This record gives sequence, C-alpha cells and structure tokens, in this order.
Amino acid sequence: MSYVTFVPQAPVGESADPGIFVQGIHVPAALVEQSGVWIKTAGSAILLQETYRLSTCENPLWLVVDDGSVVFQHHDMEVALKKGECAVIPAHTEGCMVLGAKDCRLLWLTVDGPLTESFMRQMNAYNRVPAKQGMLPSMVILIRQIVQVLVRHTGTSDASFQLEQLLWGLIAAHSGQSVATSATLSHEIARVVDALRACRYRDAFSLADMAAISRMPVETFRKRFTAELGIPPLGYLQFLKMERAKTLLRDGMSVRQTGVEIGMPDPYHFSKQFKRIVGMSPTAYLKHVGREDQPMRVGGFDY
Repeated sequence: MSYVTFVPQAPVGESADPGIFVQGIHVPAALVEQSGVWIKTAGSAILLQETYRLSTCENPLWLVVDDGSVVFQHHDMEVALKKGECAVIPAHTEGCMVLGAKDCRLLWLTVDGPLTESFMRQMNAYNRVPAKQGMLPSMVILIRQIVQVLVRHTGTSDASFQLEQLLWGLIAAHSGQSVATSATLSHEIARVVDALRACRYRDAFSLADMAAISRMPVETFRKRFTAELGIPPLGYLQFLKMERAKTLLRDGMSVRQTGVEIGMPDPYHFSKQFKRIVGMSPTAYLKHVGREDQPMRVGGFDY
C-alpha cells in the first residue's frame, strides 16, 4: 500500500469532512537506493472526526502528533499521545485505531529498503508490536520538513538527496549528535552536546556543569540551549539517558545494571524516571517490545 489511509469510524453525514490530508510518495534516486534505506511516503492530516481506523502498511510507520492529542489503540493496548509524541507501527500491523482525534494534526512517514531493519534498530524502534517512541523537538521539526519536501516533489526523485539528508538527521538527533532545529548548533552548545555523548550519558551532569562546559552563565546557557534544541538541557539529557537505557535493556542487560550504566544506580529512581519518560516501567517495556535476541513474530511466523 503506497499511501497511509485514515478511515473515519464515526457516522458521517453528506456534509461531514473526514479531514484535510496531504501526502506524497518518494521515488528514490539510484544513489539513494544504493544507500539501503530511504523515506517511502510522508504526509500530514488535520482530522475532523473523533475516531479513525488506520490502514495496514507494508512498511514501518512513524505517526507523530504535531498538534493536539490522541489515543492510539491496538487491540487491548491504548497509549495517550500529546503534541510532540510518536507511535511506531511495525509493517503489516492490523487493527490500529486513533481515538479522540478531532482537530488533531498528525504527521507520518514510512521507510523502505533492505537496511530498514538496521535503521529501525538504530532508532530503538524495531518492535514486535506498536509502541510509543521517544522524540526530541528537533526530530519533530525534521519530520515536518520531510513532509513539506516530499509533498512538493511527490512521485519523483527530485528531492531524493534532501530527503536522505533529513532521514540521516533523524538518526543523528536521536543519537545525541549535533543536530538542531536550524542548520547547525552554535559552538558553545555543540560542545555540551558532545560532552554528554562522550560519556554515553552515564555521568550526572547538572545544569551548572553544562553551563561551565559552554563557558556561559547558567541562565544564559539554559536559554540558549533551549532555543537551539527546542528542549531544556536537563530534559534533553534525561531523554538520551532513557534511549540509551532502552538499547541496553534490549541487549540483555539487567534493569539494575542498566540504571548504573546511565548514572542512576538506585533501581527505584531509575524505574520511576524510565516510566515517566517512556510511559511504562523497564520490565513492562521489555515485555512489550522484547529483547533483541528474541524472534520477531509476523503473521504467526517467527523470524
């Protein structure tokens, strides 16, 4: 299926409008296709009904709330998503619903290519079932740019290299590299981002520690960091700590040792912070998405 489809589930009259949709499909240039992974489709919607069924996609689907809030439902699982939050839906997943969607604006994209699985693993998004996905504000902005570019050039390869740059920008931002809401970070803020990444988010940096690295007063640093990355410094650090924790848990590390590795040796504190940011406890997260050494089940078959 080339396009994402939202099917209204509430009764609609002759004058009722299911929403305002724009979307596009990408035909990758030869060099981009050789890279192994590319954006296949992207779009946005302003939804005017309360409830929709989401079409089944042949590729992994990223569904981002750009404004408003919704409840994403898959069988007996319900996840509340507010502005700036995302759900990732594995390929060929059936039975997905979007509830409470009236006046909400959603963004989505799908990826394709032989290295799609590697891309999804790098993003901590290679799940057996739909799951909430961590997103930085800079990542939402990148996806918004992807939609704008692809809609303008739908059905062509005219923007292949720009789209590929934006796709790799998503990986860079998720990995804690120097990607900002503008083209580049300032030298002062990039120095802090690089310091956080160098210790693999194990050290407990305070706001004052980060400001000292940037060589700016604390309040000046806080405002500059937030302006450039779209999120306060400590919120950014907590996000990346939890994304690192998800990787370690899925690699087979215990909950206690994972906490130690990200600078949270108290298991209670680690579990509390993990649940606050990820939406479920570390144990529940593993039950939901599985470890990397467990087989994926698609259509009743193990892979």
